[in-house]
Formats: sequence, structure tokens, C-alpha cells
Amino acid sequence: MPSFDIVSEIDKVEVKNAVDNASRELSTRFDFRGVDASIELSDDTVMLKAEGDFQLQQLQDILRNACAKRHVDARAIQPDAVERSGKTHKQPIRFVQGINHELGKKINKLIKDKKLKVQSSIQGEQIRVTGKKRDDLQAVMKMLKAEDFGQPLQFKNFRD
Repeated sequence: MPSFDIVSEIDKVEVKNAVDNASRELSTRFDFRGVDASIELSDDTVMLKAEGDFQLQQLQDILRNACAKRHVDARAIQPDAVERSGKTHKQPIRFVQGINHELGKKINKLIKDKKLKVQSSIQGEQIRVTGKKRDDLQAVMKMLKAEDFGQPLQFKNFRD
């Protein structure tokens, strides 16, 4: 029986390359000369450091542009609250991966409301969709691509 998996993943190598490119661009920007600002990657979090809120916004824009050039979906970028200590402002930015239980329920409900002849089940941080016809599975893919869930979705393991 044909099936596929719905997942939400990012390529960590591309994220690392995007952060490296953003750091390189930061070092050449005229408006950041003489300013204590940096973009650093540690595990799944990117730490932005600057002297003001406006500069943090500029760093976010630099990072988003670098991610776009490396084909990392901007919907995966999740900025956290700004931490202020003295004159330094820090902002951790996470990259969202995996489908949480609430989003999985929402996707399952959407698939079932479409009344296609497919079954879907949540399996950890992914959703498995099975059906008798490939056309039904492709209709589910098309429907999910049209929706915006706030994070990127990929379709993997499409098999007969």
C-alpha cells in the first residue's frame, strides 16, 4: 500500500553555512564597524549579540538573508525573548524541527476533513499517511502545501 511521511526538518550543515556567511557579512558591514556585535552557532541555537534592539533586528535580517540563500526555510526560524545585561543585548534564535503533538492533530484533522481515502497516524515527530491510490496521496500533499502551519513541512519516503 503506498505511503509517505510528513516531517519538519532542517539541514544543519546548511544552517552552519548560513551562520558562517552571516558572520562574514557582519564583519564587512560599515554600520557595524566598532560595534560589539556577533552571530554564533551552538547546537541548535544561534545567539545574536549587539548593543541595541535596532542592531539585533539588523542581525536577524542578515541571518534570514543568509538562510534564504542557503535554502533554509525562514518559517523554521524561531526568535526567543531578548536578554538585556548592561549595554549588551542577546537574542537566542532556535530552528524548529519535528512536528509537535498539537500540530500533528491539526494536520490529521485537516486530512480527515478532506474525506480522501487515506489514513494518517502520528508517529513521534512525523506523520505517516497511507492510502490505496497514489493520486489520493498526491492530493494530500498538494492540500498540505497550500496550507500554512507556521513551519516548513517535507514529504519523505514516498513508496508503493
